[in-house]
Amino acid sequence: MGAASTPQPVSPRDRLPVFPWDRLEPYKTTAAAHPDGIVDLSVGTPVDPVPGVVQRALAAAADSPGYPTVWGTAALRDALTGWAADRLGAQGLEHANVLPVVGSKELVAWLPTQLGLGPGDRVGYPRLAYPTYEVGARLAGAEPVVYDDPCELDPSDLKLLWLNSPSNPTGRVLGAEELRRTVAWAREHGVLLFSDECYLELGWDADPVSVLHPDVCGGTVDGIVAVHSLSKRSNLAGYRSAFLVGDAAVLDDLLQIRKHGGMMIPAPVQAATVAALGDTAHVAEQRARYARRRAALRGAFEAAGFRIEHSEASLYLWATRDEPCWDTVGELAERGILVAPGEFYGPAGERFVRIAFTATDERVDAAVRRLAQ
Repeated sequence: MGAASTPQPVSPRDRLPVFPWDRLEPYKTTAAAHPDGIVDLSVGTPVDPVPGVVQRALAAAADSPGYPTVWGTAALRDALTGWAADRLGAQGLEHANVLPVVGSKELVAWLPTQLGLGPGDRVGYPRLAYPTYEVGARLAGAEPVVYDDPCELDPSDLKLLWLNSPSNPTGRVLGAEELRRTVAWAREHGVLLFSDECYLELGWDADPVSVLHPDVCGGTVDGIVAVHSLSKRSNLAGYRSAFLVGDAAVLDDLLQIRKHGGMMIPAPVQAATVAALGDTAHVAEQRARYARRRAALRGAFEAAGFRIEHSEASLYLWATRDEPCWDTVGELAERGILVAPGEFYGPAGERFVRIAFTATDERVDAAVRRLAQ
């Protein structure tokens, strides 16, 4: 008998979709060739300064030679529970109901694996959605399934249900009644519900509500977890600071796994997070910046023949000219404006583009001028 062949690892290229942003590179090159430079409205990355109160807290904690803990300091847990009670209306929270994580994308990508999901398990997420929900399911070997209405999903083998309100990419906000109905359905069928609420503090034409609000969850967090991030509200994308709030049993399971994996927020970032959650002035200041940019870009794109749908919250405009999204991306790139094709967020977005209003005031003004020409 011949020697047994050595099993070969499965390449990520064989189990994951193509990383979407790589496909945008040729258009970025075109836009960058504009005589006045590129206006990059494709990725929603903050460009404004980190608030001074946060920078000072980070610097003060710089002398942190020891390992931080995965669960975070008691001061951090106090800040998380206090913020969730004040801002989300969550009731009866204790330290066991919160867990800091190393940015929300890491959490989304690895949650199904950390929950122990695998072949035969199903993960539900919106038809138009942040692509990492699908990636997380595939990394675990589970089956990703899309929905228009989560309550119409077949609950068989459905182990994890993602909500996303306000939505990335559409900016759609789910109302309290819709959230309440979904929470009840998930509990009835024993489906764990995670709600990605990272844009909750950026409502414009609607007031987003958390699944943790008592009007939605009935005053108990059993079976539900909310995901929040400081990347957008506090310009801390570079700090990788996010957190979970919800079912203590679920979070304890995740805490044990993350301890083994050494998944911990650096101690200075923990201190910075406490400062960020304790200050509302910088949040109001940043909202005002985004409100001005949003109004300018919305008016300019509508005047240029675009129709804006949803977009009542978040950092994006969901826009269409009723043509294939790559045609829109290409035409705008010729004007030096880079946007994200809606196809990145699922086939249902193939005639839309996502426009971020996270560029500087100067670059937003440049885009407005170009669209008017």
